[in-house]
Amino acid sequence: MGGAVKGKRMPRAVRERQMMDAAVQTFGQRGYRAASMDEIAGLAGVSKPLVYLYLNSKEELFTACIRREAGALVAAVRAGVEPGAPADRQLWDGLRAFFTHAAEHPDGWAVLHNQARTHGEPFAAEVARMRAEIVSFVTYLIGAAAREADCDSELAEREVGGLAHALVGAAESLAGWGNETPGVTAKETAATLMNFAWAGLENLMNGRRWAPPSPRG
Repeated sequence: MGGAVKGKRMPRAVRERQMMDAAVQTFGQRGYRAASMDEIAGLAGVSKPLVYLYLNSKEELFTACIRREAGALVAAVRAGVEPGAPADRQLWDGLRAFFTHAAEHPDGWAVLHNQARTHGEPFAAEVARMRAEIVSFVTYLIGAAAREADCDSELAEREVGGLAHALVGAAESLAGWGNETPGVTAKETAATLMNFAWAGLENLMNGRRWAPPSPRG
């Protein structure tokens, strides 16, 4: 009756999260090529065969990391925006949520922005899907702002889509800059882009469009 009491086994979900956390940290800091399954297993506190038991290959593990980090970023942006708020407030809240998430999860951002895009398919396609979802959401926000200003008929659907792509591209570039520049906060980064973007959007929605100067005679 004096047998040893076995330790409580770790739930599968907890173990998977530990492995994914370790993988995101390793891929984000060392890069996809340099990262090793041995290093990931050691950081997670599990054996390498166990990592392969959950995910069959390094490629599958990296893909799973991209999907998790992409889903978390999209969810953070959507959760940060209050439906029904004024258009500028919705855009501001979305930008703050975007930059805050990128700043609080630098390894995850590195996986999405630096690693996944530079190693071809299928990784680039995963990031493209995330980007398309964010662009779609920003397109909706810009369209809502246009309707609020009673100028949605003047802003063609193609133009709104182009503005959304430009804004998301700028946000991605600024997030990398903000994470790499000491002392810059997510709020400051969001304000930088908001000042740049909203001033232009506000002029556009008030009918003040920029036009190329006429060629000199």
